[in-house]
Amino acid sequence: MAQSLVKNLIHLVYSTKHRRLWIPDDIREQLFAYQCGIYKNWDSPAFVIGGTEDHIHALFSLSKNYPLKKIVEEVKKSSSKWMKTHDGTRNSDFQWQAGYAGFSVSQSYLEEVKKYIELQADHHHRMTFEDELRALFRRHGMEIDEQYLWD
Repeated sequence: MAQSLVKNLIHLVYSTKHRRLWIPDDIREQLFAYQCGIYKNWDSPAFVIGGTEDHIHALFSLSKNYPLKKIVEEVKKSSSKWMKTHDGTRNSDFQWQAGYAGFSVSQSYLEEVKKYIELQADHHHRMTFEDELRALFRRHGMEIDEQYLWD
């Protein structure tokens, strides 16, 4: 093949440090838009970003040129700085948790995962973030040790 062709769809989940309620409703859409720009700058366009006051879900196409770890690092680093500014929340203590969860998504489930992320607020009327993440790990066949999962 004369060129490298790749399509890696990723459902990424991460939270604020200690799941503090640091993402208020009035800034959330601006944060998501800002993060979309970061994904785009790293050749990993986002299909949708959603979340609540303490965590984020993003569905994006991972670039063939960068590892997932680098994309996550850049999104979290840049958006953390933004949250601390006048345009963000001006919360100088704002931090993301150190870790993240990334799940591969089949093209055939793209619309289903997009809808799931768009309806995050509805999900969390019925389920905690911790229970949601446990369910995602089970669905993707990932074994976890909870003593290292929560910070």
